[in-house]
Order: sequence, then structure tokens, then C-alpha cells
Amino acid sequence: MTPLEIGGLTLFILVLFIGAFSILFGLPGTIVILIDAAVYASVTGFEKIGFKILITLLLLSALAELADFAVGMAGAVNFGASRRAFGVSVIGALIGAALLAPFGWGLGAVAGGLLGGFAGILIVELLNRARLKPTLRTAWGSLLGQAAGTFVKGFFALIMIIITLTSIYS
Repeated sequence: MTPLEIGGLTLFILVLFIGAFSILFGLPGTIVILIDAAVYASVTGFEKIGFKILITLLLLSALAELADFAVGMAGAVNFGASRRAFGVSVIGALIGAALLAPFGWGLGAVAGGLLGGFAGILIVELLNRARLKPTLRTAWGSLLGQAAGTFVKGFFALIMIIITLTSIYS
């Protein structure tokens, strides 16, 4: 392999893992993995990664995004959250992640996302119910749902990385 090929392969593998890591920040990392695999496939002439693998990765990426949303929503709704509260929770998570991203070498975004989502649903449900205990229960359920959704999405990303790397190195 030439140094250029080694550098390209290293960059490809690095972007795969950056995609998986970005899931912690609430970003669509499975889509990053899919795009990375598609670029690699096109650069190499679809020699190692073919259309079947790309379609499989596309399906897994779509399933991961849907599962993340569904698990998060189920966690919130299961504990009594309204759809409006869930929407505000998502917005709060994004704002919290953006505000705390500079702290902890970027890992503050994880805590900010969880705290922002918790605060968003807490505020909306507190305004709707005006009682603290059921509102805290609902906010806790939303937090658990978000964490479970992130875990499920991360599992899909890991599967996508394994499929991609095994198709290259087999």
C-alpha cells in the first residue's frame, strides 16, 4: 500500500468511529457511518463494499434513527409525558448539549443533552400539572427513554461498523 492509501484508510476508519462517538451527542452518527462507507466504496470502485452492503447499511441507519426516536418516545409516554413535553424535551436536549459542549473536552454535551431534556420536560409538565411529584416521575421517564434510545442507536452503529470493516478485511 502506498502512503496515500494508508492515509485514506486511516481517515476512513477514524470517521467510522467518529460517527459512532457522535451518537453520544445526539447527532445522527449512523448517517455519518453510511456516508463514510459510501465514499470509501466509490473511491475504491465498489470493490470491497458493494451495493448490497450499502443498502444494508442504509436500512440499518434508518432503523437506528427510528428505534432511537421510538424508544425515547416510549420511555417518556410510558411515564405519562405528553407529546408536546416530549418535543420540548428534544429541544431542551439540543440546547443543553450546545451549552455544555465546551466543558469536559466535549463530553459536557452528553450531560447537557440529558439535563436539557430533563429540564424541558420538567418545565412543560410542571406547567400542565402544577404538581411536582408526578412531574418529576415523567421527567425521569423521559431521561431513561433518551438514554435507552442512545444505547440502541449506538448498538446499531456498532453493527454497521462491524459489517463495514468485515467486508473490507475479509
